[in-house]
Amino acid sequence: MLVFGGTGDLALHKLIPALYHLHRENRLHDDVRIIALARQDIDRDAYLALTERHARAEIARSDFEPAVWDRFSQRLDYFAMDASQRSEFIRLAHYLGQAEGRVRVHYLATAPTLFVPIASNLESAGLAGENARIVLEKPIGHSLDSALEINEAIGMVFPESRIYRIDHYLGKETVQNLMALRFANALFEPIWRAGHIDHVQITVAETLGVENRGSYYDHAGAMRDMLQNHLLQLLCLVAMEAPVRFDAKSIRGEKVKVLEALKPITGGDVQDKTVRGQYGAGRIGGHDVQAYYFEKNVDNDSDTETFVAVKAEIDNWRWAGVPFYLRTGKRMARKRSEIIITFKQVPHQLFSKGEVNRLVISLQPEESISLQLMAKAPGKGMQLEPVELDLNLAHAFSSTRRWEAYERLLLDVIEGDSTLFMRRDEVEAAWNWVDPILRGWQSHYRKPRPYPAGTDGPEQARRLIEHQGRQWWRQAT
Repeated sequence: MLVFGGTGDLALHKLIPALYHLHRENRLHDDVRIIALARQDIDRDAYLALTERHARAEIARSDFEPAVWDRFSQRLDYFAMDASQRSEFIRLAHYLGQAEGRVRVHYLATAPTLFVPIASNLESAGLAGENARIVLEKPIGHSLDSALEINEAIGMVFPESRIYRIDHYLGKETVQNLMALRFANALFEPIWRAGHIDHVQITVAETLGVENRGSYYDHAGAMRDMLQNHLLQLLCLVAMEAPVRFDAKSIRGEKVKVLEALKPITGGDVQDKTVRGQYGAGRIGGHDVQAYYFEKNVDNDSDTETFVAVKAEIDNWRWAGVPFYLRTGKRMARKRSEIIITFKQVPHQLFSKGEVNRLVISLQPEESISLQLMAKAPGKGMQLEPVELDLNLAHAFSSTRRWEAYERLLLDVIEGDSTLFMRRDEVEAAWNWVDPILRGWQSHYRKPRPYPAGTDGPEQARRLIEHQGRQWWRQAT
């Protein structure tokens, strides 16, 4: 496995710790080698010290075992190179030598601008043969045109079967449990449709700001960074039809159908069905935080959105008339990723209190699934109160260590399983829906709505859902 961008945050905070855990679980073949590649002019010993320092910080103290790390570090190596220079890949090929029949995984933990040059240079150096695979991190481009350009160029070097477009949300245990919940339980399938579901909410909220990603984020924004990939992937898993079989082709084919069925949001609908926001100064966790435009590597007059809310609709038989409310933002009141399925009221209100049933699927900070039902409170009369049937995955499977998303996805790449990765037409269908919204924001220029850090976003996002008699789940007051 060759990790381009081997000294970056993704490699140090996610990939190396994930590979350590796979090694610790005896999931890696004895011959697996991991080579980090980056511009930084350091030797192998310095890189091992760097990775160990970050691994100790990232991995739970009970899981970090110095003896295991020492054995794992024997797999690690470092190669200093400039990935933008073709000549450097000839040098890399000489360093790697011949490897007949050996699988090579090229993991591009780099800026998307380097995807095409790296793929082209790998081919010219003879490193993109039939046993080579390439892994691309999101975002794949910044628009439909740029995504088409990247996909076309990568496709000239690697066939689709050996391209792995990674979205780490698809590696989360609860996301995969969503498929099990839907397709392995007869209880939900008859009611998983417009006749019984009032609306769906998908929220990915972060308390963090842009951290060290200001230069990237200020050109991307919340729509490109989160909604176009993570949230739309979650929407697909909620809304897709049952695949013919549990394999990559069938599952990804059903997800594409959902994306293609999304009603376009164009013209005046962009103003009515979307909300952009940008965080200002505020307090989170008892600490004062600065406004977005004062963050490092962010323009002081930036109009980049750090929050976006969208009312989406799927134009097919199962979901016609059911709104999907998508929301994501930085510097929010609480860190959480949730999918809320709100069912319709019972046909006739027999009791005075008529709360609705909700299925709450929590992805973070804890992974759990709960079903909110109405039950009689103890005592005289028929006073109803909402109660929850909980499935806490950590408690239900307490004897098994919880895998991080990247552990599962890296192992899938090594084993050649592309089920949980995005296919080319998925990426392009998502951009085809998002692009008109971005153009609408540009043509009807309006600065993002301000919201104080530590809140649930701008007031307009509340109105987006409340004017139809609904409200965001767990909305802060």
